[in-house]
Amino acid sequence: MGQEILPPSGGDDDNIQPVDLKAALEQRYLAYALSTIMHRALPDVRDGLKPVHRRIVYAMNEMGLRPTSAFRKCAKIVGEVMGNYHPHGDQSIYDALARLAQDFSQRYTLVNGQGNFGNIDGDSPAAMRYTESKMTAVSELLLEGIDQDAVDFRDTYDESNSEPIVLPGAFPNLLANGSSGIAVGMATSIPSHNAHELCDAALHLIKHPDATVEKLVEFIPGPDFPTGGIIIDSRDSIIESYRTGRGGFRVRAKWQTEDLGRGGYQIVVTEIPFQVQKSRLIEKIAELLIARKLPLLEDIRDESAEDIRIVLVPKSRTVDPTILMESMFKLTELESRFPLNMNVLSMGRIPKVMALNEVLKEWLDHRREVLQRRSRFRLAAIDKRLEILGGLLVAYLNIDEVIRIIREEDEPKPVMMARWDLTDNQVEAILNMRLRALRKLEEFEIRKEFDELTKEKGEIEALLASDDKQWQTVAWEIGEVKKKFAKATEVGRRRTQFADAPEADEEAIQQAMIEKEPITVVISEKGWIRALKGHIADTATLTFKEGDGLKVAFPAQTTDKILIVTTGGKAFTLGGDKLPGGRGHGEPLRIMVDMDNDQAVLTAFVHDPARKQLIVSTAGNGFVVAEAELIANTRKGKQIMNVALPEETQLLVPVSGDHVAVVGENRKLLVFPLAQVPEMTRGKGVRLQRYKDGGISDVRCFAMSDGLVWEDSAGRTFTKNKDELAEWLGDRASAGRTVPKGFPRSGKFAG
Repeated sequence: MGQEILPPSGGDDDNIQPVDLKAALEQRYLAYALSTIMHRALPDVRDGLKPVHRRIVYAMNEMGLRPTSAFRKCAKIVGEVMGNYHPHGDQSIYDALARLAQDFSQRYTLVNGQGNFGNIDGDSPAAMRYTESKMTAVSELLLEGIDQDAVDFRDTYDESNSEPIVLPGAFPNLLANGSSGIAVGMATSIPSHNAHELCDAALHLIKHPDATVEKLVEFIPGPDFPTGGIIIDSRDSIIESYRTGRGGFRVRAKWQTEDLGRGGYQIVVTEIPFQVQKSRLIEKIAELLIARKLPLLEDIRDESAEDIRIVLVPKSRTVDPTILMESMFKLTELESRFPLNMNVLSMGRIPKVMALNEVLKEWLDHRREVLQRRSRFRLAAIDKRLEILGGLLVAYLNIDEVIRIIREEDEPKPVMMARWDLTDNQVEAILNMRLRALRKLEEFEIRKEFDELTKEKGEIEALLASDDKQWQTVAWEIGEVKKKFAKATEVGRRRTQFADAPEADEEAIQQAMIEKEPITVVISEKGWIRALKGHIADTATLTFKEGDGLKVAFPAQTTDKILIVTTGGKAFTLGGDKLPGGRGHGEPLRIMVDMDNDQAVLTAFVHDPARKQLIVSTAGNGFVVAEAELIANTRKGKQIMNVALPEETQLLVPVSGDHVAVVGENRKLLVFPLAQVPEMTRGKGVRLQRYKDGGISDVRCFAMSDGLVWEDSAGRTFTKNKDELAEWLGDRASAGRTVPKGFPRSGKFAG
């Protein structure tokens, strides 16, 4: 970083130590980054929770807020979480708590909220002093076995308490509820899924640990968002996303048409994409309506109550609803992309992007470990109880002797331990026994309990000794979760559907997004372009900058594509709606497209996809090109004719008829069949007419049956039929003959 700078001396200098700023910043920033990644933004793959959510759920459990118990004020819960486990702002904790209760944010809510917890319009929840909450069945599943040494605990921030590092997680929460977060240098974004499907995939994975993502996608076809919607991605792209852990899903709103009678209809949107605020969406559509960006739409109304109902009114009954909706999907959040980035904490320690099968596998491994730990915990409890029961049985068999020792001995404990070889715990249990337990019946019950526990101990030991039995038990537990959240239940039914995007005409959709209005396109000699409103017949009234004049002007519509061809053989495309207005002199074309300085505009016209053009260079080379090939989608344009200075592209004429007439600067005319000119998408072209010196003057395509027509400078029209053209008929690349009498001096077919 450079030289160390010492602070000015004075005062107590003893404890001042110079520090390299670069090293200090690196060290502190790394600590911050690690803290954000590990303890804030990324969920744990095993229970799918970030620390704040884990602490909320655990605190609610400690407060006894079970699904069957009464609700408790959120302020109380937030205070408990903040005071005991999470030393951060109360508002951030409450925001996290409220989100866990929102059925439009969480696919399976972890908190059962009472009061105003916000809505899909983006309104905030009521203050925490007004709202109440408790746990849901999902939270209960996540915590199942927490008091049976199922997971490790660590000290809380003030070491006055302990908290779980991870929850037992009997519910596949990471994928079922999804997660999103931004850490430092990494982020996570996981959509929610259907619990029934996740359980099916997990059960398959237990039987076939090497199952591929392709196989698992048969069980989990894709996300299942709380707000429904329709996913329009192809199966291949979904598989690829799950295989790499990165990708995205295109989600569209669900809509249908409602018949209003007499041919009229309206479109009703009933489901919108996940995390799209309804009020913001409607505002945006209204703004587009005012800006006249949605010419097919007349009006939008929000008729939502509990369910979503957005009504779209078309301009007229003839509007195609599919094209209207496709244009809406392109311009608004009725279609949105939900990113997939399965970046999670593996083993609770390592942040990494995981594939679908890896995520499920880690969850299953965690469930197995929880099962083993709970079994060992139960085994220890059974051993402890069996020890005490054994002592009690000894006492019953020798009840009179026990009573005598207790009555007569000052220290009965050591005497009993020595007499019957009992442990400290056993003697304690005997001494603490109530008199009423001396009934004959108690002995029978103790024997029964002893036998049952011995049997259970054998079963647990067999379970811990067999991998197969452990996986069977895990599978049974998952099967129980599956029953609880089956697709047949209201909470378990799949909400998000799958469909292919309808095959709609791209052109028609583009047109549908532009208000159709007549314009006149004007391009000046120096390459300034503008679009005047309406069709102007008299171009003589147009004004230009000093030294500039009219190059080309033609009528068009705002929905048209305008093709511009330059002398360098390049074609550019501009939308009629994108052209600068008619006030002033417009804008230079070079601002709008990347046109070289040594090139000028040759011509411009309205694109007609059915038409073909004959393109010709000054040297007399040419070829036919389909107009569809001239369309360029970028500023760079498209090179059509290969020309190098001093040669330039000189002529572009529409192809019609069956013959071509070419006139050279040497005033020689040649007529030959159009079939001799090849159709190409790009190239130099073929020679149309041969010259000793000079180049081409003009070219025209015509039908021989109609004859060749030209006009002289006085406006008179001449027509030559097939017989009269006999001496000029020849093959392409011939020299031709001197033009017939009456041909214009300009060497052009039109005056």
